[in-house]
Amino acid sequence: MPSALPDGDPVPTDGRLPGSALDGLGARPLGFYVHVPFCTVRCGYCDFNTYTALELGPVGGHPGASRQTYADAAIAEIRQARRVLGTRDVPVETVFFGGGTPTLLDAGDLTRIVAAISDEFGLTADVEVTTEANPDSVTPDSLRVLREGGVNRLSFGMQSAVPHVLATLDRTHDPRRVPDVVRWAREAGFEQVSLDLIYGTPGESIADWETSVEAALACEPDHLSAYSLIVEEGTALARRVRRGELPMPDEDDLADKYVLVDERVRKAGLEWYEVSNWARDEASRCRHNLLYWTGADWWGVGPGAHSHVGGVRWWNVKHPVAYADRIAAGVSPAHAREVLSDEDRHVERVLLELRLDTGLPLEVIDDAGRAAVPDLAQRGLVTVSGDRLVLTPQGRLLADGVVRELLP
Repeated sequence: MPSALPDGDPVPTDGRLPGSALDGLGARPLGFYVHVPFCTVRCGYCDFNTYTALELGPVGGHPGASRQTYADAAIAEIRQARRVLGTRDVPVETVFFGGGTPTLLDAGDLTRIVAAISDEFGLTADVEVTTEANPDSVTPDSLRVLREGGVNRLSFGMQSAVPHVLATLDRTHDPRRVPDVVRWAREAGFEQVSLDLIYGTPGESIADWETSVEAALACEPDHLSAYSLIVEEGTALARRVRRGELPMPDEDDLADKYVLVDERVRKAGLEWYEVSNWARDEASRCRHNLLYWTGADWWGVGPGAHSHVGGVRWWNVKHPVAYADRIAAGVSPAHAREVLSDEDRHVERVLLELRLDTGLPLEVIDDAGRAAVPDLAQRGLVTVSGDRLVLTPQGRLLADGVVRELLP
């Protein structure tokens, strides 16, 4: 599969970073993202870097391109990270297993990876360790192993409670299983359980969406994410839309569904803290995602994973075999990197922090952006709370447009 990664600048074979990137190491939170690229089937809407056993074909037994050996390659990259970041004491605050379907790996392999991060860096006393999971990829036993091995937060990809919507998305789990897996998670000792939903699937009615929201809330999750469907170029869904088999998501329909989920979720006692995310309390917020949204440091492990440390961003080679070959050779798996300019970092800060309930400090916005604030407030899109700019419910629907006006 040809890489769709950006070119960027070359990365030294040992992965070393510029001294400027390491200057503030430890002053910012540090997290690890571990990408697990395996899926049983490829969902039609997904453009993530994932592979089925059929797609990997005869290389499935290749170290690092096999579910049985993948953890060893990931642990080897964690040890590389320790060498690159040096000996400074920087305990890890968050670990997030994403994919793909991380829980296709043996639960013991996931906990071995957590243990390797702990051995190399140490974990904070209140570390958040999350794994994504499909409802059909866990059992009561596997959840107990995960919890005993240090995973303390689960994010289940529910997506919908309506069979015909799941079928359009190529999701294969039985929606009736979701309450069971949430119950199993509670019984295994998980205090933080999140559910993910997608709205705007072609053929999904408002009634369908209401059914999904109510089914999710009936499970009493601590956290809920709701994302609008995006038709990504190169996906099977995009090809079906292009052929006229399915319609593009309708913007008005998406807005109506966002308003519905926001109202229902808040009535159930969860509050929004990021445009697409709601939590029961501050302890239930996804701290790993907050780390992304506030420009902290994270190391991305695995094929195609992205990292950021001190204003340097890099991304690994995409294919599991290419990744494993580099790891086996003891060289950095990074494909390329970029050093973010002050302007790059400013734009990203406005783009990301404005999406949070804490808002964006007014001092971050330049004179031209501040000049747009009174009009945005008059139109009911933002409020000024102390020294911060915060999106209103209407502003959350038009967040990208608000950002464009703040970055003229």
